[in-house]
Amino acid sequence: MKIIFFGTPAFSTPFLSALINDESVEVLAAVTQPDKPSGRGGSVTPCAVKVLAEEHGIKVLQPLSLKKDPDIQKQLEELQADVSIVVAYGKLIPQSILDIPKHGTINVHPSLLPLHRGPSPMQWAIREGDSETGVTIMVLDAGMDTGPLLASEHLSLDLEETYGSLVTKVHAVGPTLLLNTLKRFVAGDIVAVDQDDSKATLTTLLSRDDGRVVWDEGINAIERKVRAYQAWPGVWTMWGDERLKLSSVRVSDFLADVPAGTVTIHEGRMFVDSVDGTLEILEVQREGKPKMKAEAFIKGNASIDGVQLV
Repeated sequence: MKIIFFGTPAFSTPFLSALINDESVEVLAAVTQPDKPSGRGGSVTPCAVKVLAEEHGIKVLQPLSLKKDPDIQKQLEELQADVSIVVAYGKLIPQSILDIPKHGTINVHPSLLPLHRGPSPMQWAIREGDSETGVTIMVLDAGMDTGPLLASEHLSLDLEETYGSLVTKVHAVGPTLLLNTLKRFVAGDIVAVDQDDSKATLTTLLSRDDGRVVWDEGINAIERKVRAYQAWPGVWTMWGDERLKLSSVRVSDFLADVPAGTVTIHEGRMFVDSVDGTLEILEVQREGKPKMKAEAFIKGNASIDGVQLV
């Protein structure tokens, strides 16, 4: 079976590895987004999928635009692939590209579609307090995760689930689900089922501003955001003119009876009140500094006691 793989970040690489290591699959090419500057120095760094593909001698294509690049359609057609696989490519793929392979294109989406369509399904599941999520294999069309469903695997969400721990769960089941579904799909052994659009929910691309704490929001909602936005954009608040990232928190029964956003230092621990309760801050990160335990932060920043964060 000859495939083209579309993917960009490290999240995609376990799926590509599974395809590379399967004797019945030949990965003809990997299509990724162009290299981008990263880090403080702004050096151009190849994405994780490109690095893995080149390690295995797989052709890498990095079009600036799948719609506007005059050569990409021809390059993909010449590969004569049986099917394309998409795992977090990062951009919508036009129908003309999806239709090139003999069997079309299938996509791996880390939610139980039609729930949490769009670019941030894992963050949404944690942020919304869902008790479960999953991995769905679907036929990709030109919409936003709207195509017919092929298979899914349910995953339970723990009360302390973080984005990182959920990624680990997805990687534990997703690659095997993809391989099994791919083989049955190409063999014609799966009947695709249309999604129920009336049950669909949509996620959006997260920006840095989405991570800012609104202290008038409930403590449970803030605590879930800290776990959901662990990788990006992080959850932060303003301490004077400085951005202070809240890396780890927990709901507390400590009562300070102060305005929302006010810091209380008590017995070497750091608490912040919200509109309906109190959060204990376990780890923080100042701008340009490494993450640190709250106890260590307090020792060097005792003046934060009584300050109202905004």
